[in-house]
Amino acid sequence: QVQLVESGGGLVQAGGSLRLSCTSSGSRFSFSAMGWYRQAPGKERELVATIVGGGITNYADSVKGRFAISRDKAKNTVYLQMNSLKAEDTAVYYCRADYYPHTYWGRGTQVTVSS
Repeated sequence: QVQLVESGGGLVQAGGSLRLSCTSSGSRFSFSAMGWYRQAPGKERELVATIVGGGITNYADSVKGRFAISRDKAKNTVYLQMNSLKAEDTAVYYCRADYYPHTYWGRGTQVTVSS
């Protein structure tokens, strides 16, 4: 059974940085795509960043220039470096991995940015 586990969340002051990690277990294949999503209280889950195949990345406009996604394809691990954090980045961050036709989600890690 494939499991994704996020880590690296926490409380940080505005302007600070955090690095999230998502490790996987139970997979015998390399995910075609991995990504990060977030959900703030009272809001829908939204895309933050994705990385596909050899390294094609996509970012939400709100995080462009501040966040960077990367992956270790051999380890099926994905990272999210978050810089210049803002209060509006506060949310639960979820890792997602795709291997057609399956989509896997982690349980999330809380990121709280104090202003």
